[in-house]
Amino acid sequence: MASDIKDGIKDVSPILFAIVPFAAVFGAVAIESGLSFGETMLTSLSIYAAASQYVMIDLMGQNVPVWSIVLAVFAVNFRHVLYSASIGRTMGAFSTLQKALAFFLLVDPQFASSESRAAKSGLRPAYYFAYAAMIYSTWIAANCVGALFGSLIDSPATYGLDFILPLYFTGLVAGFHKRPNFVPVLAISASVSLLAWFTIGSPWHITLGGIAGLITAAALSKPVKHKMEEETANA
Repeated sequence: MASDIKDGIKDVSPILFAIVPFAAVFGAVAIESGLSFGETMLTSLSIYAAASQYVMIDLMGQNVPVWSIVLAVFAVNFRHVLYSASIGRTMGAFSTLQKALAFFLLVDPQFASSESRAAKSGLRPAYYFAYAAMIYSTWIAANCVGALFGSLIDSPATYGLDFILPLYFTGLVAGFHKRPNFVPVLAISASVSLLAWFTIGSPWHITLGGIAGLITAAALSKPVKHKMEEETANA
């Protein structure tokens, strides 16, 4: 367990530096948009989905209908349905309650790192929740700072920090290059995402690209057991 916790903290550390400015900026933007400090913190504590939180705040500022906000947030977050379907297969060591909490804490880097961990040595609760606790606590703490001292915070783009997250996710994707059918899945997913971006627009390109990649992977690949699934089957 101790080694799993240590590995989780080590694996998540690089991304924390990128999360801080974006979380702080959200806190500042939320306050500027009219939310109280309590509402801002409750939003992050309960929703915990950075992209959809930004979309929600942006649309609220444009005075669009509530149904439009709900639809946009759904479009951004639909990828988490795909994440849950995929990673749920690797959670043989998780109790029902642990799975419920794990799905609440499931964000993009969490999914990518957990999938990688599952393929290498099996996914265990200690690793997953150590990783998740670091991201969640950092996001909330930085939100708080942004909400309180937002006027002192510049845009992350000012310091080039907006490039860190794309670079990080590119590295995560590259880490799956040994997976079967990596190239066709990546190519089709990226192509559909770009097509959706230019024709339908954001945020649907995220969902449609993910669905295209999922369908391609399902059509081309043979069932592959993760380490934890193998251990469970042999127990």
